[in-house]
Amino acid sequence: MERLTSPPRLMIVSDLDDTMVDHHNDPENLSLLRFNSLWEDAYRHDSLLVFSTGRTLELYKKLRKERPLLTPDVVITSVGTEIAYCNSMVTDESWVEIMNSKWNRGIVEEETSKFPELTLQRAHDQSPNKVSLNIDKSNVQAVTKELYQRLEKRGLEIKIIFSGGHCFDVLPKGGGKGQALAYLLNNLKTQGKLPVNTLACGDSGNDTELFTIPDVYGVMVSNAQEELLEWYAENGKDNSKIVHSSERCASGIIQAIGHFKLGPNLSPRDVFDSIECKADNSNPGHEVVKFFLFVERWRRGEVENCEAYTASLKASCHPNSVFIHPSGAEKSLRDTIDELGRHHGDMKDDKFRVWTDQVLATDTTRGSWIVKLDKWEQTGNQRQCCRTTIKLTSKENEGFVWEHVEQTWSKESDVKDDDVNWII
Repeated sequence: MERLTSPPRLMIVSDLDDTMVDHHNDPENLSLLRFNSLWEDAYRHDSLLVFSTGRTLELYKKLRKERPLLTPDVVITSVGTEIAYCNSMVTDESWVEIMNSKWNRGIVEEETSKFPELTLQRAHDQSPNKVSLNIDKSNVQAVTKELYQRLEKRGLEIKIIFSGGHCFDVLPKGGGKGQALAYLLNNLKTQGKLPVNTLACGDSGNDTELFTIPDVYGVMVSNAQEELLEWYAENGKDNSKIVHSSERCASGIIQAIGHFKLGPNLSPRDVFDSIECKADNSNPGHEVVKFFLFVERWRRGEVENCEAYTASLKASCHPNSVFIHPSGAEKSLRDTIDELGRHHGDMKDDKFRVWTDQVLATDTTRGSWIVKLDKWEQTGNQRQCCRTTIKLTSKENEGFVWEHVEQTWSKESDVKDDDVNWII
């Protein structure tokens, strides 16, 4: 968050499973990829992305290896009981202290074990300040009442959250996604960086608290679960700042951005004039996102095999422009574009996708930009990632000129083989 020198234009706080990520209706992650392109194109440079999930930190990292998730600025895990900052993945120790107040995991486990209605979830679903159990919905009310009483008698202050139709989480009283969001907003306010607008996004019962924080917009995605819809019917229908989208998951988030007029909501993936690279001469991030989206569409054969496309790209390259391959090999950027031209449709049947992450541009001198990003490619289940640095110069009313592109393998890449099918 240190990169922001002024209040963020927008902060999105989103649940992951079945909110940002569609596990059931979108095997190719198209909804998520639409959001990714929009965020990197229009928001990364001046806004904040926060993931707030019931997953533990380790299970969050596992999901990152399975789905094309962007790198958030903050990740809130274990139903709001853990906060980490993603530039360093450092845990917020002040939040840890709050979570440890009047909390004893051993006592919680001891008391919950006395209820035959409760069964402990898997070991990797547990965390220091969250005891996760399963329960039949019909038993929730009675068990909740008695467990509160038992733990209060033993000196603990706890909170119980039911979600997903069966998940029964016992947390410190000060925990939960809503309390974590309020804590984060207070910290930002103290730093003079309170977001201009905040949008909370969720699908289940453990997301309800997000929608109770003052001055926060909220979207329940169309596939929201029964317990969240019940809460909305009782508490949220008269709140004009909460909307139940007609779109699933990440597409519902995009829809809400437009509904509340929080900023641009047209994803570059929804613009099919793929080579219109000079549309925004003031935003080098836009230039880069559009270019790599074109690479995906070209190699998937989704755009016409027309020399005018590659000719336009070459015309945007400085005559002496250079591309440095992750292996360290160096060649002309224009020659690299020629090579791309020969690969039209070569990934048509391979579930090939390209996405950009952490696209940040620095204005080095008047009209000259350095853009840094992570560029990802996925072919089937194989993923490759390169840290990419691009030097651009702008020409008045003529778009950008590409001068230098350098790529190095990222430590997150599954593959670091210099012989892989890598073009640019």
